[in-house]
Amino acid sequence: MHLRNIKKLKTEISIYDPIGYDKEGNEISLIDILTTDSEIVEMVEARLQEEKVRDKLDTLTRRERQVIEMRYGIFTGLKETQRDIAKKLGISRSYVSRIEKRAVNKLIKEIRIENT
Repeated sequence: MHLRNIKKLKTEISIYDPIGYDKEGNEISLIDILTTDSEIVEMVEARLQEEKVRDKLDTLTRRERQVIEMRYGIFTGLKETQRDIAKKLGISRSYVSRIEKRAVNKLIKEIRIENT
């Protein structure tokens, strides 16, 4: 009885929980209507690219790495503006821009070398 009461109060749902039936009587889950195969492929490809970038962060200087991590939210998920980064690091926004550009070019170069 207690378990049934807990289940009624449960506010979390799984994306795999059934939400209804299609015309043929097959069960439909939330995941079925949220994504398509191409969207899943795009998400996987983006994740793989992100992993490649994370692996190459060691090739950057400490400051370049800081700027890239803050700018693109690599570990925190929080993307920051160049202005916010400049305030935190005590440098100008234009200098953050130059550091970012240099770091991105290094990362692109490293990933290209790896792919050849």
